[in-house]
Amino acid sequence: MRTIEWNKDKVRLVDQTRLPHKLVLLDLSTVDQVVAAIKEMKVRGAPAIGVAAAFAMVLGAADLKRTAKKLLDSRPTAVNIQWAVERMQMIAKAGRGLPLPRLKRLLLEEALRIAEEDVKTNKKIGRNGAKLIRSGMSILTVCNAGALATVDYGTALGVIRAAHEAGKKIHVYAAETRPRLQGARLTAWELKKAKIPFTLITDNMVGYFMQKGKIDLVITGADRIARNGDSANKIGTYAAAVLAKAHGIPFYVAAPVSTFDLKARSGKGIVIEERRPEEVTRIGDQQVAPKGIRVANPAFDVTPAGFIKGIITEKGIFKTEGLLEGREH
Repeated sequence: MRTIEWNKDKVRLVDQTRLPHKLVLLDLSTVDQVVAAIKEMKVRGAPAIGVAAAFAMVLGAADLKRTAKKLLDSRPTAVNIQWAVERMQMIAKAGRGLPLPRLKRLLLEEALRIAEEDVKTNKKIGRNGAKLIRSGMSILTVCNAGALATVDYGTALGVIRAAHEAGKKIHVYAAETRPRLQGARLTAWELKKAKIPFTLITDNMVGYFMQKGKIDLVITGADRIARNGDSANKIGTYAAAVLAKAHGIPFYVAAPVSTFDLKARSGKGIVIEERRPEEVTRIGDQQVAPKGIRVANPAFDVTPAGFIKGIITEKGIFKTEGLLEGREH
């Protein structure tokens, strides 16, 4: 099934906050409902929220300027929202003066095109990245960059999925990803359903398993990639990259070219989302820290290009130092 799709006149998506215990589908009929789903991480993952934004532009066709602002303000780090909104605005500009029903049809056609492109793109990323994986390898992944983070198939997890489908004998170490536990709740759920051998570990076990020689390769997703190859991804990714470099383990990022932000010269230009302190002080309904304390909760960090061996895209695998020139690895 797909993480997100258009269902008649509504946006249908998997409520990822209910996984792994329940598979719940939500039908959203207003822009505000889609924006709330993005903010509350009912739908998450850069490609998936980009598609959600495209569908929201259809729902908000009567006032696209206001709709676009709400979407762009929802989550600032992932570039795919901006990319999708700008693409939809180009369609609206071309259809200026058309009756609203006709404009909505044009916008819906483009949003559906974006969704279909995402699936094809992810499968190309998977095929390109699978070339890096040999039978017998153990691969670490951070957060969830699987089918749930996209329309279908996934980016970093799509690479792993493609290697598994090719018959390669692999093992995955999935970091739990505090504080929202996307690795524990979502990646583990996907790997189990796909019957890919894996071990769930806490974030602070990554160095231990690298030191023991248990990890051969690291592949993560990305929410925004700067011109110089600096990559923003879920908090904890930078730490994994530093540890990988210290242990001589190749570190790769898997993402579609739509994740590149050519306006950001480096990672310093990437805005990092700060989320609610309750995500850190509570796990589910359970309070795990004293009340009233000071909490920092950045949702992402930036891995400098020097720690990244290559970026796996639908166009090929690129060395970070060759991105601007388009040199392929």
